[in-house]
Amino acid sequence: MSTVDAQLPGVFYRRPSPDADPFIEPGSVVRPGQTLGIIEVMKTFNEIKADRACRVSKVLLDDGDEVDVGQTMFEVDEP
Repeated sequence: MSTVDAQLPGVFYRRPSPDADPFIEPGSVVRPGQTLGIIEVMKTFNEIKADRACRVSKVLLDDGDEVDVGQTMFEVDEP
């Protein structure tokens, strides 16, 4: 198992808008470059993208959670 950690401090969001489905769910298999979530920093929305193919085993944050640099957001496994 490995992790995806925050590179920016801000507010985490699992979905692109309040009415939309989450970008991913636990169990999702993602490809490199696929969006996992968003971190909002000073009204700028930064997409968090997968750097490799993996299976998301856990999403550790909910919409609106504060996140710090280095904080683990996702636990992932090889697909």
